[in-house]
Amino acid sequence: MISKILIANRGEIACRIIQTCRRMGIRSVAVYSDADQHAMHVAMADEAVRVGGPLPAESYLAIDALIKAAQATGAQAVHPGYGFLSENTAFADACRRAGLIFIGPPPAAIELMGSKSAAKLLMDRMGVPTVPGYSGEDQSADKLKSEAVRIGFPVMIKAVAGGGGRGIRIVEQADAFESALQSCQREAKAGFADDRVLIERYLPMARHIEVQVFADAHGNVVHLFERDCSTQRRHQKLIEESPAPGLSAEQRKAICDAAVRAVSGIDYRGAGTVEFIAQTDAQGRVGEFYFMEMNTRLQVEHPVTEMVTGLDLVEWQIRIARGEPIPLAQSEITSRGHAIEVRICAEDAARDFLPATGKINYLRLPLSVPGHVRVDTGVQQGDEITLFYDSMLTKLICWAPDRNAAIARLQMSLQHCVFAGVGSNVGLHRRMLGLDDFIAGRLFTGLMARHWQALQSQDAPDVPALCLAVAGLLSSEQSGRSSVPGVVLPHSERDPWALHDGWRLFEPVVRSFDFLLSSEKSPAAERIVAQFDQSSSTLRVLQQQERFRWTRLDDEGSLLVHFGEITIKGQVRADPEQPGLIHVRTVEAEFDLRLVDLYAAGEGAEDADASLRAPMPGLVLSVMCAPGAAVKKGDPLMVLSAMKLEQTISAPRDGVIEEIFFSAQDQVSEGAVLLKYQEPPAAH
Repeated sequence: MISKILIANRGEIACRIIQTCRRMGIRSVAVYSDADQHAMHVAMADEAVRVGGPLPAESYLAIDALIKAAQATGAQAVHPGYGFLSENTAFADACRRAGLIFIGPPPAAIELMGSKSAAKLLMDRMGVPTVPGYSGEDQSADKLKSEAVRIGFPVMIKAVAGGGGRGIRIVEQADAFESALQSCQREAKAGFADDRVLIERYLPMARHIEVQVFADAHGNVVHLFERDCSTQRRHQKLIEESPAPGLSAEQRKAICDAAVRAVSGIDYRGAGTVEFIAQTDAQGRVGEFYFMEMNTRLQVEHPVTEMVTGLDLVEWQIRIARGEPIPLAQSEITSRGHAIEVRICAEDAARDFLPATGKINYLRLPLSVPGHVRVDTGVQQGDEITLFYDSMLTKLICWAPDRNAAIARLQMSLQHCVFAGVGSNVGLHRRMLGLDDFIAGRLFTGLMARHWQALQSQDAPDVPALCLAVAGLLSSEQSGRSSVPGVVLPHSERDPWALHDGWRLFEPVVRSFDFLLSSEKSPAAERIVAQFDQSSSTLRVLQQQERFRWTRLDDEGSLLVHFGEITIKGQVRADPEQPGLIHVRTVEAEFDLRLVDLYAAGEGAEDADASLRAPMPGLVLSVMCAPGAAVKKGDPLMVLSAMKLEQTISAPRDGVIEEIFFSAQDQVSEGAVLLKYQEPPAAH
């Protein structure tokens, strides 16, 4: 019997596991770091134990601390979730030696399938097709480069112990191989404590299709059908769905049978995912498929499988860990309808998906509708999003009888997602789901890159968004109490000088509002000016001038705006910790706008060209320059890390390093001055 489970993870997956434990009558124990002491998973669990400092190595990766927490609370089993130690052989073995049930496969199976090179060799022996490449023991730079030349460019460098889209580099030409290899090895060493890599042929037009499998201690192996995870950014999955669009019945059977065959060849227990890469054409038709890797854990995207099968995969994991057989035979497992999941992450899509940190000042999520709309989240209003952990905030999953209906339901649900105070990719998801290629099922891993210009071109605020922004600000000023939540304005009915209504003696009252997209960091970014003429109640914005009025709908910042013949409904909220920043949301899109302070426009201009600033908050991994060094444009200067993302800071121009303000292992905030330049010596 398992009556208490320690969950060695955090965030939404910890909350997800707790929900199943509650339904099964099993007590849950949460663990938390200093950064997570007020987190949702801590409040949800029956018990909670502090395991260390904010860095993962001090807490969620600290094996001894986790084992002690399980023993101290009387837990009989440990669920690792995904990420962190979920595929760590040492952790699984430590649980076994401590008399704890590890809810996952045996350590030997984790070690075998966790090594991408060993797994490929096994698949070759079992007749499962694999991508041409090199996975040998010789890890010298010369050997790896020679193998890349033999395979033929473009190639993919992959960390042997990697996962989650990390430890991957695409190399188009031979002269870029060495720097990409070093970067990949450095990221693999930091993320997985193993810098070994393998080389594979890169398939530019490829689909990423994976199969959910389960195995028990009684010799049973089944599949729960396939998922398509081709919509990606930075080699990380962004949108997942089941079933995979465009697969014929024969192809579906072939790929699912191959996954079962792959698992049947090892002593496996519990949940696993066999991942394949498949060639595809411009119409999205799938050709040959190849084994890519196996993840020996629950996947982030497991909810789409649960939605189409009606099964609880966490419950299956627990039952198998208790020694029970798989609850259903293969013939009893069915799939119905279509489910799609989007990962809502704290990141700035407009700046190459750099991590976004900050406080969630206002959170709004769609209502869950059992069987149709599911919200898996680990954050709540008031939470501080830090740079220590993964950027994922919430998963939104929708089911419908067919794919088009599922897309429509997901689009509608995304309209009710607001993460004010921290950047998110909600808007990107809405545009991505609206692409003709996505709707038609013409999927491949480079789909987002192909449409990047179109996805970005819609980021400019439109007339409805700007009308809402002006209405929110005017309403807050005229009421003396904010209809823009977060703004507090001084107001006294007896003091006319404290009334913020824009009144002027002997002059027409025309107010100008200077807006700038918050994601635009360049001082040369184009500003958008809206002008409100109070005497005629008209607004001029984006070359349109119409009669303008508004109505405040509630205390949450909802407004109804009339601009000429157009009626606009939306929400405007301010960030109390960032003066001048307002979050505007319409039915079609959302924007973070910043009111331009004309008096502060010149601040910092003197040293703007003489310094280099951090593009994101993070940890300095390494410094690759020194004071007095001459650098060329493009030379690497520093490497920052945040939310599992490594960012190389390169020289924007030729110059001489005058001063460096940070060292390795220092924490930096976004916009912090990293170093100062001198002009390069004049050529003689």
